Amino acid sequence: MTVRRIVTVSAGLSTPSSTRLLADRLTAATERALGDKGIRAEVRTVELRELAHDVMNAMVTQVPTGELPGVLADVADADGIIAVTPVFNASYSGLFKSFFDVIEPGVLDSVPVLIGATGGSPRHSLVLEHALRPMFSYARALVVPTGVYAASEDWGSGDGGARELNERIERAGRQLALSAADHEKRDDDPYGEPVAFADLMSGLGT
Repeated sequence: MTVRRIVTVSAGLSTPSSTRLLADRLTAATERALGDKGIRAEVRTVELRELAHDVMNAMVTQVPTGELPGVLADVADADGIIAVTPVFNASYSGLFKSFFDVIEPGVLDSVPVLIGATGGSPRHSLVLEHALRPMFSYARALVVPTGVYAASEDWGSGDGGARELNERIERAGRQLALSAADHEKRDDDPYGEPVAFADLMSGLGT
């Protein structure tokens, strides 16, 4: 059976987290849509709060350590990425942005990405278009047309908001599955030969 690798990135900071809940539902929708095409999804879900120290260290030293190198390698090998952030100050969280900042340039080129965000108010829904979509477009990723924003009121049971959210999740999952099914792997591996910290410092003359 054909396999497609999906990496889901959740930037939620609490447990339980509405951000993780949305990420899981988007992942499940994508898996179902791939399954309908006879494709098995191999999923890795990344909780950025567990990588916060490694991400910050990489921002300062330019050297990924701890669990981060393995996560970055999986991102580079992904056929599709689901990226979900809570909204802070009308934009993505600092941890979310920092994680994608430490990814090597070119890694996301032509990689299908499904964007999602969560917040307390529907007023923040435009974060998908004014913050997330431009960020991934700058990285030359293929952002699927449907982004999914979930406000607190969208999580109710049986009301119109919940039904609409579910419809958007299913539509976004189908779009990512379609793009991921056709994704072609990159020939190079930007994380195939990590540079040892000592060698890096030696090269800097320190």
